[in-house]
Parts: sequence; C-alpha cells; structure tokens
Amino acid sequence: MATPYPWQHESWRRWNGLRARLPHAILLKGPQGTGKLDFAMNMAQSLLCEQPTADGLACGECPSCRWFLQETHPDFRLLQPQALAESDDNEPREGGKKKPSRQITVDQVRALGEFANLSAHQGGHRVVLIHPAEAMNTAAANALLKTLEEPTSRMILILVSHKPQQLLPTIRSRCVALALPMPAPDTSRAWLEQAGIADPAVVLARAGFAPLAAARMAEAGGEPEEYARLLQDIRQPARFDALALAEQLQKAEPAQVIHWLQQWCYDLASAKLAGTVRYHPAQAKAVEELSGRIPILALARYQKELAAARREALHPLNPRLLFESLFLSYQQMALETAP
Repeated sequence: MATPYPWQHESWRRWNGLRARLPHAILLKGPQGTGKLDFAMNMAQSLLCEQPTADGLACGECPSCRWFLQETHPDFRLLQPQALAESDDNEPREGGKKKPSRQITVDQVRALGEFANLSAHQGGHRVVLIHPAEAMNTAAANALLKTLEEPTSRMILILVSHKPQQLLPTIRSRCVALALPMPAPDTSRAWLEQAGIADPAVVLARAGFAPLAAARMAEAGGEPEEYARLLQDIRQPARFDALALAEQLQKAEPAQVIHWLQQWCYDLASAKLAGTVRYHPAQAKAVEELSGRIPILALARYQKELAAARREALHPLNPRLLFESLFLSYQQMALETAP
C-alpha cells in the first residue's frame, strides 16, 4: 500500500492520534477526487498489519499485508455499489444484462451481521470500509444504524463520504469525523508535475482542483468529447441549437453535464463580480466577454435551476428532456442583455 499523498500528511497525523482510543466508527469526509478512498485503505491495512511502522503505516511485508494487497484478507470487507465494483474490474457487461446498481443495498449491510459475529482471524481487528457512504439507500442506512448503535468489540467501521450532509444525522453523530480537505493548488500542481502531466494548472482547474480527478482526466487523454462539444456551444449562445445539443449528449451522465454547466456559470459570475476565472482559464477571454452581457439576476436564477436539477440528476425520467430544458434556459439567460 502506498504512503498517503503529500497533502494528507497532517490528516494521517491526526488519524494516528485517534488510535490511542480507537473509535468504533470513523467518517472520512471531503471533496471527491482527493484520495479519501486510498487514505481509508491505508487506514484499514494499518489496522490489520502485524508490524506497523513507527508512523502507523502498514509494513507491507507481513502475511496480513499480503492478504490485504491480494484482496483476500478474512478480516476486511469493502462495501460499495455494484456499479463501482464492476468499473474497477474493467470487464465488459454482457448485452441485455441489468445495469449494475449505483446504491449500497440493505442486503450488503445486513451481511455485516454474520461478519461481526466471527472471530478475527488473527485475534485483532475486523475492518469494514463503506464507500461512498451516501450511496446507501434508506433501508441500508437504517440497517447500518443498528450496527452503530450496538457496536461489536474490535470491529472498526470506516465510512468514506463525498457528501456527508446526505447521511442520516444519527449516523454522523455516531462516527468520529476526520476531514480530508482539498489540497492547496500549488501542492496539487507540484504533484501533477512530478507525475509527468503536461499543463498541470489547466488540467487541475478543469478537474475542479481535485488532483486525482485531474490525473485521471490526463490519463484518459484530456477532456471528454461531450464536454468539448458542450463548451463549444455554450460559448456562443446566439448560435447553438439547444435541442440538437441535448440529442448529442443524451447518453452522458446528467450529473456530470450539470456539473460542467455549474462550473461554467460559476466562472461567469466570478468574472462579472470579481474579474477572475477559476475553472476555465484557457477560455478566460470568452468568459469575460459573455459575462459582461448577462444580467447578474438572470445568472443567479439559472444557477438556482441547475442546483435543483443536480438534486434530481441521479434519477431523471428522460435525460434528453432534462438537457433540452437546461440548455434552452441557458440560452435564454445568456441572450438577455444587462442594463
């Protein structure tokens, strides 16, 4: 297991401080794309390691570490949505097969009951990692709450969450929270440069300043084709065909498209009010010119519409109709004239 990322050293120090009186449930929270899952895996491996180092890291050499790295450790369980597990496997899905679930189900959580009643293989801890915790459906969350209310001796629950506000308050209150904040841009850029990524500042901005998301974007060859098409059209609101764009993007993830629109509108507002562009430095001139023509109240109304759409993005009845509505609203907003 790799050591924590450079921006996680302080968080790892705080985690080591918790080990003197180890809580039975820990909530790792912070922005997506910053390495929370890797941090949690380091935590889990170090708890199971037979000979951890002086700074609390797993040794990587003992039988327990070898089992963990081979994903066969009998005292470790990873709960995640089936869709996420299958994406990690990188195996194609057979035609006609039901789409894998994006939720952590109640059956997955209930299976922890049997795991909790087992004796630890080496007499130490048993560790359960739930990622992302907000993917639990209502029944699964309630089932987990029962486990949290009646903790089992020497079983540690690690919940990783990008959106802790979506968890039940009763779950949050029974966990010790450990925040992993977004790293400073300079730290992230230095890490990306060391990894050999070209134009790290531009890639980092496009990834919302999340370094791991930026690295994945660069590894995939840059921005997705859907994003390039969206950006090409929304830069010229008087010329683009909202209905045609919706048809071309109908297979894209609604939450991702809405996120792109939110970043673009953030830059429009920032350019208008503060003269700065955060997410699209390469398009700064276009952003500044467009923002100067848009009334700030119209922009605020559209941002509110995007926020409402984002809350429903996981279960749209018809993505194409959703995109048509959002693109037409954007065009209407962008063509208004500021007084």
